[in-house]
Order: sequence, then structure tokens, then C-alpha cells
Amino acid sequence: MMDSPAKPDMDSPEQIRLFVEHFYEQLLADKQLAPLFIDVAAIDIREHFPRIQAYWEKLLLGRDDYHRHTMNIHRVLNDKQQLTHEDFTRWLQYFHDTADRYFQGPKTERAKLIASRIAANMEKSLNS
Repeated sequence: MMDSPAKPDMDSPEQIRLFVEHFYEQLLADKQLAPLFIDVAAIDIREHFPRIQAYWEKLLLGRDDYHRHTMNIHRVLNDKQQLTHEDFTRWLQYFHDTADRYFQGPKTERAKLIASRIAANMEKSLNS
């Protein structure tokens, strides 16, 4: 029996870009979450992907290309439509599922831990 090839880690800009693409493919196909991105936040995917990639490059690779305040951005979104516990749970499940499906390694595990903290902190802050 042959071992399957190892999955890459999220340890380079290219791998993070692939993660973001796979992750948002899932989010934008979800009937509950897609309207938050498309209708409420009205994001332009072409502009959003590089920002999200830069955000994760900052968190995982120590790069300094992201200078936005994510909590303020999500406060504005939450004012338009309150983000629910279910929204955060679904987002986090897609994050973990995408990471586990396509990647493995220390940076991938770190990304999942960070995402869990982000979801918990953001939910607590926005809904308190």
C-alpha cells in the first residue's frame, strides 16, 4: 500500500493564497454565510482575497502588509446584520475543514488555533 503524498503546510504566500481560495469557495457556497459577504458586506472578491491573504501572511509568516483594523470592519458588518453564534460556528468549521482537507503542518495547526481565538474573541466582543 502506497502512502499518500504529504499535504503542504500554510508556510508560504502561495499556500496561504490557495487556502484563502479554497476557504472562500466554501463560504460563498453556504446559504447562510454567503449573503453576509455578498449582500451585507458587499465585498468585491477580487479586492477581498489579497487583503485576507495579507492578513494571514501577517499572522503566520510575520509579514507586515496588512494594516486594517479587523474588529472595526466587523463591527460595521455586525451593525448592518448581527452576526450570530451559528455564523461564527459555521465560519470556524469551514476554516478547520478547509485547513485539514488541503494542508498539514505546524503553520496549519497555528492557523486553526488563531482562527478559533479570532472567532471566540470577535463573537464575545460584537455580542456583548
